[in-house]
Amino acid sequence: MLSWIDDDLPLPPTSLALGPGSEAPGLVAAGGRVEPRRLEEAYRKGIFPWYSAGQPALWWAPDPRMVLALADFHLSHTMRKTLRRFRRAVREGRCELRFDSAFERVIGACARTPRAHQDGTWIVPEVARAYTAWHRAGRVHSVETWQDGDLVGGLYFVCIGRMCFGESMFARRSDASKIALAGFVAACRARGVDLIDCQQNTGHLASFGAREMARDEFERRLAAAVAAPPGADWSYDDSAWDLVLGDPDAST
Repeated sequence: MLSWIDDDLPLPPTSLALGPGSEAPGLVAAGGRVEPRRLEEAYRKGIFPWYSAGQPALWWAPDPRMVLALADFHLSHTMRKTLRRFRRAVREGRCELRFDSAFERVIGACARTPRAHQDGTWIVPEVARAYTAWHRAGRVHSVETWQDGDLVGGLYFVCIGRMCFGESMFARRSDASKIALAGFVAACRARGVDLIDCQQNTGHLASFGAREMARDEFERRLAAAVAAPPGADWSYDDSAWDLVLGDPDAST
């Protein structure tokens, strides 16, 4: 039976999530407001909000869970060439990879990006406001791809301890979101992050090495990661590209 909560009730354990064969497998609870205090509780438990306009807040913990183990991250030959060209363009001052310089623009662009098999957006105004407030508190960050002074793609993510949770991406030019994702992975590796939660299975993420993980195993790794001391502050470091590309002077 689905649990209904208000702002004063904690989220139930994920073991009470609706199971396979139900209309909404992985749904843990409904109700309450989406705001930073609740988000902190939810993410530490492996729960996230996902709902559409006109619905109550819906809280999910799917089983299995889509994750990207950084050891499994891989790039196509074509994407490696694209990233090496981008890195050179950064050094030449024509492109930039930034963190947290335009968070509200990033989440706004993600909210306007259509999702496959979904009408509208899950980033409803209440969700956008909550994550923006959580960003100001230092928990949510953006990765931004800039070209000739224009924001052309990016993503935003949650970080607690040494656990990162990828939320949403957008692109206005070819490969712009993929560049942001690769830069995000490089920065995670530089900060001792081993696992990125991707929440739900998509072919796009699978193409980079993401896979499904049993919820029990995910929550075991989550508990250890959120308890770990955080890495360095999020900022661009050119040398981090070596952690995904290898030799920076390799030919294109």
